[in-house]
Amino acid sequence: MAEKKDSLISKLDELEARFCEIEKQIADPAVAGDPSKLIPLSKEQGKLRVMVARYREYKRTIVGIEEARQMLTDSTADEEFRALAEEEVQQLESRKSALLEEIQDTLVMSDGVGVDSVIMEIRAGTGGEEAALFARDLYNMYVKYAEGRRWKVEQLSFSTTGTGGFREVIFSVKGEGVWSELGYEGGGHRVQRVPQTESQGRIHTSAATVAVLPEPQELDIQINPDDVIEHVSRAGGPGGQNVNKVSSAIRLEHKPTGIAVSMQDEKSQHKNRAKAWRVLKSRIYEFYQNRERAERDLKRKTMIGSGDRSGKIRTYNFPQNRVTDHRINLSLYALDRIMAGDMGELIAALKDYDREQRLKNL
Repeated sequence: MAEKKDSLISKLDELEARFCEIEKQIADPAVAGDPSKLIPLSKEQGKLRVMVARYREYKRTIVGIEEARQMLTDSTADEEFRALAEEEVQQLESRKSALLEEIQDTLVMSDGVGVDSVIMEIRAGTGGEEAALFARDLYNMYVKYAEGRRWKVEQLSFSTTGTGGFREVIFSVKGEGVWSELGYEGGGHRVQRVPQTESQGRIHTSAATVAVLPEPQELDIQINPDDVIEHVSRAGGPGGQNVNKVSSAIRLEHKPTGIAVSMQDEKSQHKNRAKAWRVLKSRIYEFYQNRERAERDLKRKTMIGSGDRSGKIRTYNFPQNRVTDHRINLSLYALDRIMAGDMGELIAALKDYDREQRLKNL
């Protein structure tokens, strides 16, 4: 435990030194007058500020404890004075422990705290119409959870089936803490239930995949327009005369990564283009983030943001009213509540597990 604490303090010393170095660089007129240098440094400084402030308070608390203990050893001090010093030591020790825990949480979970916008993509998998209905149910679950958190949901693209299911739905969710909570949802979701079309009452297994992509700010990712090929065509499917006669459908292809995005839901070519660029930026950002994460530390495995769509993460068993998250071996007999958007207990358990794993890898 002491070794782990020493390692944490050593890491915090490094981060504080880096924070001081950034302050010096920003104060340099050559840097202050160059946005290409100033902006990245300011962003890095902003990410470190809260953690460094807490660490400095932690160090001041330790000094306060030492001073109070010196008063306790003062043979000339009266009993009342010593009692006050003893009380102060207890209060400061409690504050020191709380600060260290806060610092640990900030350090290990900092990559998700600042992302307040994500793009989610849900696609029906194996199971035909039932899979599409399940994809719709997942979408409704996330929308209700977002509404409960007072986050803003914007639908970007969707493709429906004859029974009202979703072959695919793409939407954005914006609000404080979005990525740090919904980032765990990426992966394969499986449902076990009796489909609406099943006359014999047999339980079927269907699947859907969920991708959660942090939506980058303009400063977080730079895409060379020359690297993107744009295709314009007429939209297909229902939508009235205009949507089929005017060339409003947009397809963007990023040559370096091969990532492509199509958007045709809006009648306006301009609106489709804007939505396509948002999704493209998020997919490219996630592509490079994943690559950097893999290169930085092959051994370090954290849960958030690493949802492999081919990997099954959760099963929704309707006959037993049970949700099982296979990553943490947790089963909750509250499927009805969870599908109604009450996901708090499930997400809290995932965050706790993620925090423990990150502390081990610190």
